[in-house]
Amino acid sequence: MPEPAERKVVATNRKARFEYEILDTYEAGLSLVGPEVKSLRAGRASLSDAYAVVRRGEVFLVNAHISPYAEAGRENPDPKRERKLLLHRAEIARLSGDVAERGFTLVPLSLYFKDGRAKVELALARGKKRWDKRETVRRREEEREVQRTLRQRGRGRA
Repeated sequence: MPEPAERKVVATNRKARFEYEILDTYEAGLSLVGPEVKSLRAGRASLSDAYAVVRRGEVFLVNAHISPYAEAGRENPDPKRERKLLLHRAEIARLSGDVAERGFTLVPLSLYFKDGRAKVELALARGKKRWDKRETVRRREEEREVQRTLRQRGRGRA
């Protein structure tokens, strides 16, 4: 049985899980040019305002920032250019239908290397309302309080 692929995470979109309710995730390949790959390997990328769109049967990553690679010279493309995502046709059809009919959004969660290839973890998501966000914050604070109590209890016994 083959070993699980090594995942070297380059960038994560931490805001996505707070702003959106994640319904489903997909792994998509990323169409890049040489200097972009080198910049990603150096860990110079950001997904903070990024999203994906389906256009004419293709999926594109919009607003993802991959910093220019200094040693590349003039071959560096625009850092915020649209990059094509590589998915199976059936996945694209499913995503296209969900985005168009049900009003979902495609949000990148992370950018990583798997078996030497750049990949994006893409989420089919629904935007949270303000009260949902408050609920998330409340739940997170309750978990922190429980952890704090457990740590203090552990110190008291020692």
